[in-house]
Amino acid sequence: MRRAFMLTMTFLPGLLLAGSPALSETLTLSPQSVTEWKPVYAEVETRDQVPARARIGGTITTLDVTEGDLVKAGQRVALIEDTKLQFQIEGIDAQLTAYASQLEKAQDDLARGQSLSERGVISTSSLQALQTNVNVLEGQITALQADRQVIARQIEEGEVLAPEDGMVIDVPVSRGAVIMGGENVATIAAGNAYLRLGVSERYAGNLKQGDDIEIYEIGGTRMGKLAKIYPLIESGRVEADVEVEGLDASFIGRRVQVRLPVGSHEALLVPVTALSQEGGLDFVTVETHGHASERVVVPGNTLHLEDGDYVEILSGLSAGDVVVTSHE
Repeated sequence: MRRAFMLTMTFLPGLLLAGSPALSETLTLSPQSVTEWKPVYAEVETRDQVPARARIGGTITTLDVTEGDLVKAGQRVALIEDTKLQFQIEGIDAQLTAYASQLEKAQDDLARGQSLSERGVISTSSLQALQTNVNVLEGQITALQADRQVIARQIEEGEVLAPEDGMVIDVPVSRGAVIMGGENVATIAAGNAYLRLGVSERYAGNLKQGDDIEIYEIGGTRMGKLAKIYPLIESGRVEADVEVEGLDASFIGRRVQVRLPVGSHEALLVPVTALSQEGGLDFVTVETHGHASERVVVPGNTLHLEDGDYVEILSGLSAGDVVVTSHE
């Protein structure tokens, strides 16, 4: 069937079909530069995917977020508790209570010793010993208070905080789980959304930063800009980023079909309105010396240009032909 069709097409381009409609608009054909597009898939990503990590080890007692939640920088996403830290706090508090009692007694002894020293009852060395005892106890209390502040700070660090504004895209833990310090509790997608695509290295030389990129989405197409081309080629593919204004970032990793400009070629273009179909064939009305006739053509891709929709003609027409684009 394919071979019979091609033989028929060899003769049909020269065939003039009857009909001389009144002409209203014509177009003289000349080769036009047509951009060649490569369809690929890109994934929606965000500039940063930041983990919210545990700062201490312990048990997750509260989990405040789930996938899809929006968070602000500094917002708590989980609470980790380590019972050993609380026991240490209680132990230090007990020691502080004991040392406070000893310090009170030592200060009373020192006051009494100073009174006796003024009357010459005790020696200066004995008074100095009482003063030293007070100083030692005060130093021990200060050290314990510092230790308590360190442990209290560790307890405060049980709050896992969001590092940036964004959306939670992954929560790999659950309430009641035991984790170590440094483990990831939630991953937050932050920053503007963009498209990351990969294309064969054979097209790498045709890509240029700033190129217009067509993006296909539900409801129509939109344009984006090729923002960055990565120089490292892995597994025969080059990666690039596409910036799209107002890109929906509800689903990170969502695949979107795009078209990349990878070259150009010369082609003859006619308006879509110039084509007609009959009997499974495509016809274009051509004006020759004031006489209109229909000519069989083989159409190619449809191009959406600024002044309308055009069809690339693969065969059946030549440069210089005058095509009737509409009829009265």
